[in-house]
Amino acid sequence: MAMRHSAILRRSWACASAVALALGVWSSPPAEAREGPRSQIDVAAGTLPDALAELAREARVSIGTEGALPRIRTPRVHGSMEVAEALRRLLSGTGYVAKKVGTTAWRIERAPVRAVRRPAPGAPPPEAPPVPILVTATKQPLDLLSLPAAVSVTELDTAQGRNPGSDSATVSAQLEGLALTSLGPGRNRMFLRGIADSAFSGESQSTVAVVFDEARLTYAAPDPDIRLIDIDRVEVLKGPQGSLYGTGALGGIYRLVAHQPDLDRAGLVVSGGASVATHGEPGYSGSVVANLPIRRDVAALRLVGYAAEEPGWIDTGTREDTNSTHVTGARAILGVVPAQGWRLDLTGFAQWLQTHDSNYVYESGSYTRPDQIAEPHDNDLTHAAGRLSGGIGAVDILLASAMTWHDVNDTLDATIGTDSFGLSDPQVLVDKRNFRVWDNDLRLRGRFGSLRWLAGLSYLKARQTLVARLDGASGASVIADNDRRVSDDAAAYFDLSLPLTSTLSVDGGARLFHSSIRETRVIASEAVSRERSKSGMTPSLALAWQPDPDRLIYVRYGSAFRQGGSDISASGTIEPLKGDELASIEAGWRELLAGDGRAELSVWYTRWDEVQSDGLGEDGLIETANVGNARIIGVEGAIELGLVPGWHMEAGGNYTSALLTRSALGFELEDRHLPVVPEYTLRAALRHDFTIGRADLWARARIRYVGPARMSFDPALDRPMGRLVQSGVELHAVLDDWQLDLQAENLLSRRGNTFAYGNPFRYRTMEQFTPQRPLKFSLMVSRAF
Repeated sequence: MAMRHSAILRRSWACASAVALALGVWSSPPAEAREGPRSQIDVAAGTLPDALAELAREARVSIGTEGALPRIRTPRVHGSMEVAEALRRLLSGTGYVAKKVGTTAWRIERAPVRAVRRPAPGAPPPEAPPVPILVTATKQPLDLLSLPAAVSVTELDTAQGRNPGSDSATVSAQLEGLALTSLGPGRNRMFLRGIADSAFSGESQSTVAVVFDEARLTYAAPDPDIRLIDIDRVEVLKGPQGSLYGTGALGGIYRLVAHQPDLDRAGLVVSGGASVATHGEPGYSGSVVANLPIRRDVAALRLVGYAAEEPGWIDTGTREDTNSTHVTGARAILGVVPAQGWRLDLTGFAQWLQTHDSNYVYESGSYTRPDQIAEPHDNDLTHAAGRLSGGIGAVDILLASAMTWHDVNDTLDATIGTDSFGLSDPQVLVDKRNFRVWDNDLRLRGRFGSLRWLAGLSYLKARQTLVARLDGASGASVIADNDRRVSDDAAAYFDLSLPLTSTLSVDGGARLFHSSIRETRVIASEAVSRERSKSGMTPSLALAWQPDPDRLIYVRYGSAFRQGGSDISASGTIEPLKGDELASIEAGWRELLAGDGRAELSVWYTRWDEVQSDGLGEDGLIETANVGNARIIGVEGAIELGLVPGWHMEAGGNYTSALLTRSALGFELEDRHLPVVPEYTLRAALRHDFTIGRADLWARARIRYVGPARMSFDPALDRPMGRLVQSGVELHAVLDDWQLDLQAENLLSRRGNTFAYGNPFRYRTMEQFTPQRPLKFSLMVSRAF
């Protein structure tokens, strides 16, 4: 199923004073207070957080929630009534409910989502209130309908959250503007809104940062392809995010938000599945998610484990289905309330991904290639993080620190195209890369009258090493590349939002940073080092007009910077590169439609100066260079709509013109398109909810067209790709605690070229194609306890 946009609110809750964290104010009854049957209530019309705070003060009760509530408009509540009735009136139509958890304490929770059942004949369909969408990748929880920025918030359905096959490509297929290369799981590069520097995986910092909860996982590594087991939602901030995230966030942010431990409910979900492809071997998968309260309302542990063997479909010589993938992962999150109004979350996470061979072939539409040496890939990631959140008075505080260890190893067939290294019998190139990221963030937020403010300090240190060794059949070897890089980024940032009128507001922010890179490369057996640093500011500014609570029109300016790396010149010396500077302006419209529908449209213009791009050298090694300036113009839109009871439609599309406007490469440009990003994409899906007996079912059909794309603006490296039709159908059934999921992918059995690259040594002399995965059927059964 496509990921349905919906409200985001964790089900767990802190103690009653957590309203200091959630609302910026809190009120609790004195020790002698006792809740009477009725109170005189007079809460003025306003926003939900302010209304709840006022009700807590008047009724002398505690009202708590974890996280922040959206600033939904609420009506005036006036008269003599019980607190329960006042809460019911305030929360009506918001998508939240109040639960009494003590004599004078209430908890605000997201209203439970129930399966859509077929209405009785002649009965009008029930009108479900629209559920607000909260975005937290902005480093403060904000309602999407009032956020002046291009954001996609995608909540996983239960099938996707239990299936180890759900990955970054699953997300990319369901939203506009996110593009991936297609080397294979754990090898891909990720791009947003046409901000694509290269299809080749070199050493330059990624243009999209992958974030897990509050911590950055990647800095210069490829997408680790984190599987979406027990992930609550994926938030994608589109466009430059330098004002919040600093160096390297040129294209945007891809953020995974995990389910947090529930402090008062135990649970266990076990899933198992199998799959088979029409041109491939069988596969299997399984996952376990357990929530274990240690002390009710004080501490809980959430455990996640998963494993999958994904079928291969490429035959190499006499070896069949060589490119299968094995992935295993484990995660543990400990949630603790150490004191009233505070919460500590400790996370440990690891994923091990091994692909047994590469995906490319030498003939378009083929699933076979001549015999060659296997090209396995390992992508192993370990992550540890701590997060402390709470409040002092009306100020919310969050302190987060995390460390990520990421090892990426590739083996490439080097029997062709490696003559320049002087090895008489070259066999394989062993490429070992190690990435270490230490990310720290301290942020404060609150309100000063009508001014909403956020301020923070951050420090990030990233280390990366690359050793590429060419091995010969006789046992001799040559070091082809040896590079070590240490990056530091220290910054102070802020964001301010001020309403100018009842419908017009302005939001502005900036990040003051100091960034440095020290790089050491071994050239002719001698270590040569270069160090560069830069201080500066990356601002953002937005103007938002919200004529009514269901409609938003905005204009936003954003910017970002990426520190320059280095290149080896023709004379063999190491030369520093200029840093990228990028600025973008966009205009957007977002609206809530009748029947829980939504629509959005945005256009943007981006200027990108001194583009750093990883290029393929004559020797098959990848080097970085400043290739010139670029400009990107784009438009994208999406709509979700309820057609009739039980039927739901969604559609979306985008067009991106991403061109190099000035070349610094020294040759005439034949095709100036930036690499990888398709010129346009279109998608549509139709879902039907129904019941059979006591079982709730839903079925969905989807189709997506990916337009033409290019490999490179270098004429010697350019290849066409894209023009793909992707399709699928699925059926899901829920009966009591059991769930059954059936799915078919690539229903039309298309063999389009998803990527025109595989082996760098053969690339200049042999065409390469990566065909779509063949028709695949999968079955999964899960049980909740």
